[in-house]
Amino acid sequence: CVGCHQLGQESTRTIPAQLGHFESGADAWMRRVQSGQWGNAMTNRLAGQLGGVPYKYFGDWTERVAKGELPKNKPPRPLGIERNIVVTAWEWSAPDKYLHDLISSDRRKPTVNAYGPVYGAPEYSTDNMPILDPRTHTVSSFRMPVADPNMPLSLGPGHAGQVKVTAPSPYWGDRAIWDTRANQHNAMLDGKGRVWLAASVRGRPNPAWCKKGSDHPSAKVFPLDLSSRQVAVFDPKTKQYDFVDTCFGTHHPQFGYDADNTLWLSGTGQVAGWVNTKTWDETRDARKAVGWFPFVLDANGNGNLDEFTDAGKPAAAGKDARFNPGSGPYAVMPHPTDGSIWYTSGVFGGRPGFLRFDPRTRLSEFYQVPKEAIGLRGGDIDKNGVLWASGSSGHLISFDRRKCEGPLNGPNATGNHCPEGFAMHRYPGPGFEDYPNGSAEGSYYTWVDHHNTVGLGENVPISTANLQDGFVGYKDGQMILMRVPYPMGFYAKGLDGRIDDPNAGWKGRGLWSASGDRTPWLNEFGKGARPLAVQIQVRPDPLAR
Repeated sequence: CVGCHQLGQESTRTIPAQLGHFESGADAWMRRVQSGQWGNAMTNRLAGQLGGVPYKYFGDWTERVAKGELPKNKPPRPLGIERNIVVTAWEWSAPDKYLHDLISSDRRKPTVNAYGPVYGAPEYSTDNMPILDPRTHTVSSFRMPVADPNMPLSLGPGHAGQVKVTAPSPYWGDRAIWDTRANQHNAMLDGKGRVWLAASVRGRPNPAWCKKGSDHPSAKVFPLDLSSRQVAVFDPKTKQYDFVDTCFGTHHPQFGYDADNTLWLSGTGQVAGWVNTKTWDETRDARKAVGWFPFVLDANGNGNLDEFTDAGKPAAAGKDARFNPGSGPYAVMPHPTDGSIWYTSGVFGGRPGFLRFDPRTRLSEFYQVPKEAIGLRGGDIDKNGVLWASGSSGHLISFDRRKCEGPLNGPNATGNHCPEGFAMHRYPGPGFEDYPNGSAEGSYYTWVDHHNTVGLGENVPISTANLQDGFVGYKDGQMILMRVPYPMGFYAKGLDGRIDDPNAGWKGRGLWSASGDRTPWLNEFGKGARPLAVQIQVRPDPLAR
């Protein structure tokens, strides 16, 4: 549940009366999760993948709450730096829409777009991209087009949402409130202030140049037939919106540190995928700018890319081996200095871990998280090349490849060859009684502040604290919780940092994020609540002006 919205606020710890009367809490939950355009997926997850077991426990939980049972742990009051937090929030978009994320600057140079507008990512909810001007406190929007205005909605098979509701919602009835084609999931600014979007520009079937028989260099190695989301670029100065047709799917975009300003994408399935934006600017030809390559382990250990066996096939003497990343790359993390590209991988299926791709050799490496970590989701890389990710066990996971003692390639380098590179750092918050060493926190994403844009210092990893209304930074071995106190129920799926004025002290910098849950109406405001854009700043002391 916490992959899409918070769990535990008043809206979820009680059963809406509009759903009707039920003989048991389990029955109420069985009906509840069928609501809306994501009802089929919630039902498939709980009743199918998990065999119906969660209904019993969710039902027991809400029944105990209804009888007056209280949590066994009381949240601590803010301490130390936590008392210095300043939160500014704006409402934007519409009450029946949601936002996945926002972007405010260029990750590599966070003074880009100083004091400028921030751009929302409405994902499946709408084609209208909200734009907030924080100086004037005004909100506008840009309607994102697609190449074929008659293409099907970006809902249904291959997407994380349906065209029709499964069962009426207690908030919106049987009205389908999501209606997107552009399906803009995430964005990143470049050094010119342009907004590069992971967005659909067409339907799912790929053009011929992506497929088998094409003379495109990438298609010759690994042809691709489908992609549910591609790339678009929006120029705020001219309002021009260009389509960059990729053969691979897209999810999170991040720019590399190379001279070509290569845009690396996640959500690419079985391949590493990129857009050479220098080539794109020069040619406006996606076929020349777009490339991809499968993940291949150096199984023979010679340091070179050789003929490789397909994923799942027996090893063959002298050959390398294609690696199956399961559900594929999720977070994408260009290394700041060595040119490699890292991903969190296997988030939704397959072996969870960190996946490395070297654009120069076209070889990959995979490092599976320890079993006690269970899994991982969003992650980032710091300036030293250390990886950080939100762990399923209620920990911030770190991985330092420099600590690996054994060979990083060869027949035994298949995922479990560097346990010494991992460390786990417990998130704040209560844990489960039978799992006392973990936190119940279900963090969605981790981002590293390279440039002290927030005010906690350089190279500080910051995770979304999705069950604690905000974010948590990890500095000098300590967790620092930064809450959005009002309205209760804030839930983010990502974050960004910007420096508006490096000489203005704490007022000239800050963390930016959006309420990223798919259900804004579950927060304290209830139906009618709109998504939020928030800026978090850190004062030197609680009374600083």
